[in-house]
Amino acid sequence: MSQSPVRERLLGTRPTFRRPLNDSFIPADRYSFLREAAIIRVVYKWRFSGGGSMNLVRIHRLLELIGLLQAGRGYNAEGLAQACGVSRRSIFRDLDLLRQSGVPVAFDEQHQCYRIPGACLLPPTNFTPEEALALLVLCHELGDGRGLPFLGPARSAAVKLESALPARLRDQLRNVIAAVRIQATPNNPLEGRKPVYEQLLDAIAHRRSVRIRYNSLQEEKEISTRLSPYRMFFSRRSWYVVGRSSIHRAKRTFNLARILQIEPLEDRFQVPRGFSIERYLRNAWHMIPERGRDRDVVVRFDKPVAQNVAEVNWHKTQRLEFQDDGSLIFRATVSGINEISWWILGYGDQAEVLKPPELRKLVAGRAGRMAERYG
Repeated sequence: MSQSPVRERLLGTRPTFRRPLNDSFIPADRYSFLREAAIIRVVYKWRFSGGGSMNLVRIHRLLELIGLLQAGRGYNAEGLAQACGVSRRSIFRDLDLLRQSGVPVAFDEQHQCYRIPGACLLPPTNFTPEEALALLVLCHELGDGRGLPFLGPARSAAVKLESALPARLRDQLRNVIAAVRIQATPNNPLEGRKPVYEQLLDAIAHRRSVRIRYNSLQEEKEISTRLSPYRMFFSRRSWYVVGRSSIHRAKRTFNLARILQIEPLEDRFQVPRGFSIERYLRNAWHMIPERGRDRDVVVRFDKPVAQNVAEVNWHKTQRLEFQDDGSLIFRATVSGINEISWWILGYGDQAEVLKPPELRKLVAGRAGRMAERYG
């Protein structure tokens, strides 16, 4: 029975085991190529150090051990021994062999368990052609510098994913990917802000505050505040961070493009229980929830733009009702009327606010001043 090239390299030309070797013994859908590559290093280390050929049972156990160590939950020696069905002494020998072979096995002192850092090896994943296509398109498009800022690694991830696919599928997907294009909306490239982005991610991960110097449009001046960053999100044009600001004594949203300086602090913080971006934004039209109760908005769009408006899911609360004359009644419940007023103005004389009166007055005032400017 023929052996795969990987297993031939693993076992040498004269395996010393009795169990028959076949493709079902180590299922391809269980272990990734990266794990097999790690085992190749282990076996070569073993053979060149005078250990001879390694039996398949131990190879299988080492593969299983790598999977357990990378799974994320962490295991102590006793847990690994039980999972692999061997003694703790065998586990210690296996861990030592993995380390000597360059597999970064680490012991977590705080949780008293062994792990392999998640960034070192990827878990085995079986993609359908549709899943692979979707990931490759997104990675190529968003990582090419025209998509979301700071997602350049997505392009290299796509290359790695492609290299792991069967040749026939890889060629087919490349032809399709070349024919698909995502036209992203214009956004702020945030040039020079990647260190800010990375420091905020690190602060969020370790629950540590930062001090930022910020060009505030609301205050119309530079401010300095201690920020406990809860979450980051990308919305339309830029990256934003949400957290508690010491100077405001409340949760605030900061645009990364306006963070002039950032300094990590040792102060630790806790994210409020139940906090989420969705709850924080409430029913804001975009990303600025205003104080006070939510408002029910009703806008009539004339026939020339009605279908265009109806085709887009503008807001999670929107309700649409076409009229006999082809116009559209658009309803939504929003946390503030300022943001939605700009959207309505974008449709010019094809949109009319029916309620609330405050929004109708706001749009009329801005439209009037616009008319005066062009008069």
